[in-house]
Amino acid sequence: MNRLDGKIALISGGTRGIGAETARKMAEAGATVVIGDVLADTLRQTASEISNAGGKVLALALDVTSEAGWVAAVAEATKQFGKLDILVNNAGMFLSKDVMDATMEDWNRLVAVNLMGVWLGTKVCAPALAETGRSSSAIVNVSSVAGIVGDMADPLNSMTRVA
Repeated sequence: MNRLDGKIALISGGTRGIGAETARKMAEAGATVVIGDVLADTLRQTASEISNAGGKVLALALDVTSEAGWVAAVAEATKQFGKLDILVNNAGMFLSKDVMDATMEDWNRLVAVNLMGVWLGTKVCAPALAETGRSSSAIVNVSSVAGIVGDMADPLNSMTRVA
């Protein structure tokens, strides 16, 4: 018996990097993984890799900045599997632009994905997770090292150069 047997995990940004590896490891540990991402080609590829390795996977288009997208993803996951046990808020982006080069559109997209996406995921998934039960459900929020270590190409950290 694996540690995650029978668990259903929804992973945002689940097609590459930390998200894809999290999905692979959770599937290996017995979970059914629902990977959501905006990258359609990579979504299919990652789902295929997990399935070919013997994992149970459902791939869904998910824009974490869309409440309707989250609602649809949770509805599909619970329709297919009857419940949701784990949410992994993994989707995130790094702008890689100096504050002087970043546009308002760049900034709004960064905030929408990295902050609002986590809030929406938590808000929309919470009822399904609560239905599963407090002692057997979990929310995991993933952050990259960019969240705690400065980078001069990050608008937040490059502000000090302007002053």
